[in-house]
Amino acid sequence: MQVIVCGAGQVGSNIARQLAREGNDVTLVDQNVELVRKIGDELDVRAMVGHASHPDILENAGARDADMLIAVTHSDEVNMVACQVAHSLFDVPKKVARIRAQQYLAPIWSDLYSRDHLPIDVIISPEVEVAEAIARRLKVPGAFDTVSFADGLVQVIGVRLDESCPIVNTPLRQLTELFPDLNIVVVGIYREGRMTVPTSDDQMFPGDEVYFAADVTHVARAMPLFGHEEQEARNVVIVGGGNIGLHLAQSIQRDMKNVSLKLIESNKKRAEFIQDQLENTIVLNGDALDPDILTEANVRKAETIVALTNDDEVNILSSLLAKGQGSETSITLINNPVFTRLMTSLGVDVVVDPRATTVSEILRHVRRGRIRGLHSFQDGAAEVVEGEALETSKLVGKELRNIKLPKGTIIGAIMRENSVIIPRGKTVIKPNDRVVIFALSNAVRKVEEMFSVSLEFF
Repeated sequence: MQVIVCGAGQVGSNIARQLAREGNDVTLVDQNVELVRKIGDELDVRAMVGHASHPDILENAGARDADMLIAVTHSDEVNMVACQVAHSLFDVPKKVARIRAQQYLAPIWSDLYSRDHLPIDVIISPEVEVAEAIARRLKVPGAFDTVSFADGLVQVIGVRLDESCPIVNTPLRQLTELFPDLNIVVVGIYREGRMTVPTSDDQMFPGDEVYFAADVTHVARAMPLFGHEEQEARNVVIVGGGNIGLHLAQSIQRDMKNVSLKLIESNKKRAEFIQDQLENTIVLNGDALDPDILTEANVRKAETIVALTNDDEVNILSSLLAKGQGSETSITLINNPVFTRLMTSLGVDVVVDPRATTVSEILRHVRRGRIRGLHSFQDGAAEVVEGEALETSKLVGKELRNIKLPKGTIIGAIMRENSVIIPRGKTVIKPNDRVVIFALSNAVRKVEEMFSVSLEFF
């Protein structure tokens, strides 16, 4: 597949890296000469200097033969025009644009993006995606990552294990024997910087970051097995009233009626605007690094503080200050990946990486075949893919124990007619089942082929 990626920032470079790693023909366009040179040296991509929406630049980037254009520059307007040029002049089949300004995304203007006006096939709004990802984490206390699949009936949960976990040092095959009616499958273990798909003989150890797929109705029962019995938050403090903070507050008000919510915003006009947008939320105008403001927000009684400003240092420090005053859990937005690996040792419980969330959403639309959902973990080390099994697929009609899955993959769950089936050796996949598969990065292409019309794989 030939793909043009416009914008060589963190999102663009990571999309380019993953697509190139899978053997796609990728051209990356950006105006920053040094950044283009650096990425060209590091990645197996064609890197070009130029304005991403200019017709001559897109032509030189290969737009006439491109299968897809992904516009993720820092400018919404450049992203939108790049899609328009790709459509009108070069007839690029699929166009994806990142659009941040919420004014462009109001439902009243949705017709703007039709093929007759501004033809964009997929719009990615990072602020909305990140806010929804945080809301999911709030509903599963103790998890550092939570992703829903199969219309919300299946969740893939990431948990960090410590010495209190009752099932450490236990072979995974014994979990099925000990808890036969618990619908979960451990699908991935991240240990010492390496992601693996475990076998039935593998064990989990303190310090592991473990991913398991579960029937959503069994998540609450499963969490204590992994050493997490935290209660769902009833008092939440949000730091930062930007688009992410406002979307999160609105989501909490809509879906978590029992939560008492406070929001701290440093800009007075923005704080007044937010107060007008929210009901039953106390908005405080002040500096989240001021202990008096944290005291006024009553963080000592807050189960969770969520730090979402545009400044990583403010997010980290406000999280640590709040925990020092008594807040139980911190969820912290971090844009700079250099900080991410330091967070656990500092005491930050959950790190939110907006880049990773955006990359996962874009990749969902890049994948071919009957792909219904996708999420990328640990900076692309693995992906969870939800796909629809076709009648002619080699996944269909055989007991799973008789199917040779690609190395580095494991089936986590199956949805059939709104019911969740946790796979066992005797399970048989039927046509139109939706299958949730965890795959290491080097096996993603084979998983993609499983759900494609071209069925010759393995």
